[in-house]
Amino acid sequence: MKQNGRKVVIIGGGIAGLSTAVYALKCGYQVEVLEMHDMAGGLAMSWRRGQYTFETCLHWLVGSSPNGEFHAQWRELLDIEKLTFINPEEFVRIETESGEKLSVYTNVDRLEAELLRRAPQDAFAIKGLTRSIRSLGKFRVLDPSGGLAENWRNILRDLPVFPLLGKLTKMSGEQYGSRFSDPLLRSFFSSGDIGKMSAIAMILSLAWMNTGNAGYCIGGSQALIRLIEDKIKSLGGKVRFKAKVERILVENDTAVGVKLAGGETVAADWVISAADGHATIFDLLGGKYVDAATRNRYDEKELFASYVQVSLGVALDLSDQPPMTTQIIESPLIVDPGTELDHVPFRFFHFDPTFALEGKTAVTSVLPTRNFTYWTDMRHNDPASYHAQKHRVADSIITVLEKRIPGVRKAIEVVDVSTPASVIRYTGNWKGTMEGWLVEPGASFKPLPNTLPGLSRFVMVGQWVMPGGGLPSGPMTARPALKMICKQDRVAFTPWSDSQKTALLAG
Repeated sequence: MKQNGRKVVIIGGGIAGLSTAVYALKCGYQVEVLEMHDMAGGLAMSWRRGQYTFETCLHWLVGSSPNGEFHAQWRELLDIEKLTFINPEEFVRIETESGEKLSVYTNVDRLEAELLRRAPQDAFAIKGLTRSIRSLGKFRVLDPSGGLAENWRNILRDLPVFPLLGKLTKMSGEQYGSRFSDPLLRSFFSSGDIGKMSAIAMILSLAWMNTGNAGYCIGGSQALIRLIEDKIKSLGGKVRFKAKVERILVENDTAVGVKLAGGETVAADWVISAADGHATIFDLLGGKYVDAATRNRYDEKELFASYVQVSLGVALDLSDQPPMTTQIIESPLIVDPGTELDHVPFRFFHFDPTFALEGKTAVTSVLPTRNFTYWTDMRHNDPASYHAQKHRVADSIITVLEKRIPGVRKAIEVVDVSTPASVIRYTGNWKGTMEGWLVEPGASFKPLPNTLPGLSRFVMVGQWVMPGGGLPSGPMTARPALKMICKQDRVAFTPWSDSQKTALLAG
């Protein structure tokens, strides 16, 4: 790759930082990614415990279909054809302890039939839901890096669904769920952060699942991350691990590099932060470049919850279980002070042969909580109690699972528990949030500002720029950031290699 003589330093080796590195390298910049952990991925992470692998991120990947929305963006960043995708027939099954069940299928026709069977009294609302899923299946999210010239075709094509988009965007999941009288169907849209979010988020996800464009890639999020790392290496980029940035260096209100813990400085023509937004603005930059809008955002805007994750290695073939379940329980499960859950989620990774040996299954349960200080303070001040509380939560989860699958407790070989303290320790994510800003009803999907007032040669990317988070927030913020940088430096923005351009035109 022909270099342009300029260097970019990127803070953070998660999906956003790695995506930014690929775009910068393709545009001729020298690139150094600084990651404080000993491996790339950030929140897009899985880990090995004994013979089991546990995933904490990937549920589905928008863009898994070669002809689907966002696939072209992934092809800019990695050899996505090397991934193997599966599309489960059943998205989630909601169950009660008394034996009531509702299956949410990925195929809209099958979903409609199941919902009408379960709740014929809700036929009008069910038909409205499935009509929305069908209508939004080919919807294209506007390219944040492009203006009207780049997006006009998508705008014209999607004009008929704009009224539907506007309606669903202004409505919360809880408000949308209230149109159903069936309690299980209502709970699908109303529980946890899903109930607080704009209803469009879940319905768009169901629409992409229906078209086969939201598959799961075998190997989980780390399979995706490794391929982006491979692309960075092939383009001559550098990713440094255990390189924690202590301060962003500024001269005359211009970012000129970073200082690492230990004292080393790394000079650069551009500093790009793909790290935690709050830490970047208020710690690495000392809060110097903050306007009222930025301060209000971090003071007032709601975040996704953090979480306690209980991961189990089970010496049983659980392929008869759905990939994901929500178990509604009669007695609330206490996660921590202030957090009681009346529903417990489980993921059974029998569909991913890389996560466990044949005849065994990796199982996870992610429990949302906003009481992150309880876990961080206890880990720091009282390690014995911290481990005891992790054991207590794990035992509570195993008890719920035992009611569902009698005898499973005896088959458990591995128990692993991560907490908000674990999330903060490994990722630095503010308050341990899993995806940054919550997409609230009426809020725009437009990215937030990626620069700070008064500071030049500095850009932010990732979930703190794109509300709603998720893996696509990496490329969706990295691309416009590099396009802007290239424009300022009078450098051609070249996200496609010559071979990729040829393949795209041929396709």
